[in-house]
Amino acid sequence: MSEPCVDLGVVTTPSGVLVLGMAGWIDQWSEYGDPLSARAAAVVEQGGGHLHEPADGPSREWLCEAVAVPAASDRPLKVRAQTWDSYDGPVITVLEVDLGLPWPGGPGGGPVRLGDLPVDRCGMVLGDARALDSFVGLSGESVDGLADVTYWGRYEDDAHARFGGESMSQVDGRRGPYGQLDLPLRDAHGLADRLRDWLSKGPGTGLMVSADAHTHFHLLERAGETHPLLAGQIELDGCQILRLGWEPGDHSMRHRGERAWGQVYPVTLERTGATTLLRWTIPAEAGAPE
Repeated sequence: MSEPCVDLGVVTTPSGVLVLGMAGWIDQWSEYGDPLSARAAAVVEQGGGHLHEPADGPSREWLCEAVAVPAASDRPLKVRAQTWDSYDGPVITVLEVDLGLPWPGGPGGGPVRLGDLPVDRCGMVLGDARALDSFVGLSGESVDGLADVTYWGRYEDDAHARFGGESMSQVDGRRGPYGQLDLPLRDAHGLADRLRDWLSKGPGTGLMVSADAHTHFHLLERAGETHPLLAGQIELDGCQILRLGWEPGDHSMRHRGERAWGQVYPVTLERTGATTLLRWTIPAEAGAPE
């Protein structure tokens, strides 16, 4: 069931270039060529467009993809979404960003299609192109020397009684895994090793243990844990950036296979009054793979 627009916060783009990209790949653009900001600036000179790998051919499955557009550099950009109740709760069906710029065409004028994007199972990131050059992703090093340790599963209560920690809250106030946050890296890995050693010598299998370095990806994911749309914000190089997550059940049912299965969704520039919106439209119902 469709619901009214939900305000997700704001992003800031002092470089004047906004990127909507796949969160699992944001830190890997430079491995294939020019950094993200250089690629984004080039397409923004043409009014905006789709960035992908390889740059000189059709988008290849399971590689970097993003859309870059011009945006106001002197004000926060409001982000909102329309939602629908899916398998695991509310999900985004329309994402909109007020770009803070006048409509580039003359009177009237329909939507301008920029390309299409898959829903990355690691989520999507919205932010300033230049700031995102500094993004530390999934497998990167801790940006502040800290890490979080969490554990959950069959023996979580026994582990909690022995090792302590707090219960992490999740969406709708449900109890999440136990854990200890913001530990120095050495302490975090030491705790995780003690938990695994205790498990191997005692209860046996059935407890999952994770030690997550404070990468920008992890901090964004953590910031969105209690949001119904898994939307989290952090500051990166003086810019507000936003990550949007998807529940695994919804992703597997509606977006499975991503580009390899034709599960891609249009990104457009739209006129609203005299101003310009970036809009990403994702159908509410699951589409049949081609």
